[in-house]
Amino acid sequence: MLSIPRLHPAFAGLLVAAALACAPTATAKPPFHLQEATIAEIQAALASGELSTTSLVQLYLKRIKAYNGRCVAEPQGILGPITTIPHAGQINALSTLNLRPKARKRWGFDARKARSLTDAQDADPAMPDALETAAALDAAFARTGKLVGPLHGVVIAIKDQYDTFDMRTTSGADAFYANDRPPKDSLFITRLREAGAIIIAKSNLGEYASAVPRSSFGGTFCNPYDTERTPRGSSSGSGSAVGANLVTCAIAEETGSSIRGPASAASAVGIAGTQELVPRTGMIQIGINTRVGPICRTVEDAARVLDVIAGYHPSDELTAFSLGRTPSQPYASYAAPKRLDGLRIGVVREYMNKALFTKADEQTIDIVGSAAQDLKALGATVVDPGPDGDLFTACFAKYLPAVQGKQFTRRFPELFPVEADGKPKGDHLATLLSMAADPSKVPAAITLRDFGPAQAEGENKYWLNRYLQERGDASIKTNADLMSKARFHQDPNFPDRLKTRESTEKASELNLAERMLRRFSVQQLVLACMAEQKLDALVYPTSSLPPTKLGAPAGPPVNGRSSVWSFLGQQGFPVITVPAGFTTEVYDLIRDPSAPKVEYPPNPGGGGERTVGDDHIRLVGPVPARLPVGMDIVGKPFDEPLLIRIASAYEAATHRREPPADFGPLAGEP
Repeated sequence: MLSIPRLHPAFAGLLVAAALACAPTATAKPPFHLQEATIAEIQAALASGELSTTSLVQLYLKRIKAYNGRCVAEPQGILGPITTIPHAGQINALSTLNLRPKARKRWGFDARKARSLTDAQDADPAMPDALETAAALDAAFARTGKLVGPLHGVVIAIKDQYDTFDMRTTSGADAFYANDRPPKDSLFITRLREAGAIIIAKSNLGEYASAVPRSSFGGTFCNPYDTERTPRGSSSGSGSAVGANLVTCAIAEETGSSIRGPASAASAVGIAGTQELVPRTGMIQIGINTRVGPICRTVEDAARVLDVIAGYHPSDELTAFSLGRTPSQPYASYAAPKRLDGLRIGVVREYMNKALFTKADEQTIDIVGSAAQDLKALGATVVDPGPDGDLFTACFAKYLPAVQGKQFTRRFPELFPVEADGKPKGDHLATLLSMAADPSKVPAAITLRDFGPAQAEGENKYWLNRYLQERGDASIKTNADLMSKARFHQDPNFPDRLKTRESTEKASELNLAERMLRRFSVQQLVLACMAEQKLDALVYPTSSLPPTKLGAPAGPPVNGRSSVWSFLGQQGFPVITVPAGFTTEVYDLIRDPSAPKVEYPPNPGGGGERTVGDDHIRLVGPVPARLPVGMDIVGKPFDEPLLIRIASAYEAATHRREPPADFGPLAGEP
């Protein structure tokens, strides 16, 4: 039985607007088209009777059937080496489909897409599949004439990191659970269901939320704009499914960049909200940096989903910080294309200095630099320190030493020497005081690029084992079980996920002190520097590198640049990525034994995991390639309304989103 969700009071207005959109007018309403359909368009078609929820789900299933197949050659099977296929016409974005066995077979989907591999009968009436849920929504609408909630008819994919009580949940692992279904939904998934959303699938992901674009259970997945390239980040299936119009929206998870990265690679919109905004309850590998967020094709749609999933819940104590700090109006109400007069937006040139990076970065930097000028045309004051400038470095020199204390002094042992036991040699306070008096004495390496990773000892093992403990599976109870009771992919071009599990197992204490101090100190530092320049928001490329070839070497970080700029989001700042345009050419790293050896830092902090041959690499190009570029818009904690306003204005003025050419409408598709 469908229940009416707890709705924001102003949601009623949005629902009425959707219904009015289909009311008779002097001008004929254009017919519904599935390709690029927005939530408002879907709900208007439902309200007018042009479309039923069941027929909508069927239309998406047809696209999934047509486009969600294997996108690489796997001569030794799903776990063996792969080779890429140009214009494969498939993306393998969705790993598990929410269909009962009879429906799945009727649609022609293979057994590996089953909702559960441990419950072959799958006959529990309390677990309706996507088609049954759609039928119930249609019946409710026929009975009442009203949409059941703000996401009625919205077809959604969920990253396989999140629990769904009716579908297999393994974080991409080919692990032998006694019951591959968890006992209950993640909290935010319950909110989605109550709001009328239809969960059609679990999306493929980098196994255990790694940045590697494959999983042992779901296989390798591809970018819809070039199937030989990565869809970027662990939430790749979510981003690609949205980009290729296999779903209306999807839910992603971000520890470093996996909402924004996949969204940018799919010419889509991703919202990685303030860390404390959305409850993370019921997920594999929760952590202090993990965030739940939507990926959709428009800013308004992403805001509509955020409206449903955001908000305090006692099961996630971090969300207590959100009490009293969320807007009185729905987030979607800020998604109106208005001018940006009176706003000051800073350009983070620390991430956009061509002299510091490579030829591979240059075109993306130019595209986002042009996007910043689009914001200026909309009335914003754009604070741009220039191509070779830094927005914050001078400010950092004033505040960073005192704000970070020992984390700062450890970075510069030549200025702050220590004894063998780690105790200071001399008076470190005196040196810090001299820097406070004269900031020119602060070392130059204090830009946003230079922080490196902050450790969180034991976090991964503790939270994974705690999740498994609460899940209560009879077979897999610990991380150690995941090592011994699972299969792993084996491909010299893709890092072995078993090694990650083995490394995780070595931890024996939980110590978040480093990461928590880093998070607090960076928030204080960035907020102080934004205040000093009266900045309302910041912009920079989501990634200055276009999506790379599948299996290509990542290479070591270049002046702090890895695959996606992740640092500010990792400290809890809200970030929205929006489509900023497309490349015309790219440069690629290749393995070359004759190339000079490159050195990797001991802990690259997101610079990529090494495989065979990665010590000898070189850059080749340019080669023609039309690939999406994303722009990040960053704000102060809980400033999502402002970010949505900026993103919506930019979106309406530029229309940078384009669907992938190889995944167009099917024959007979409306």
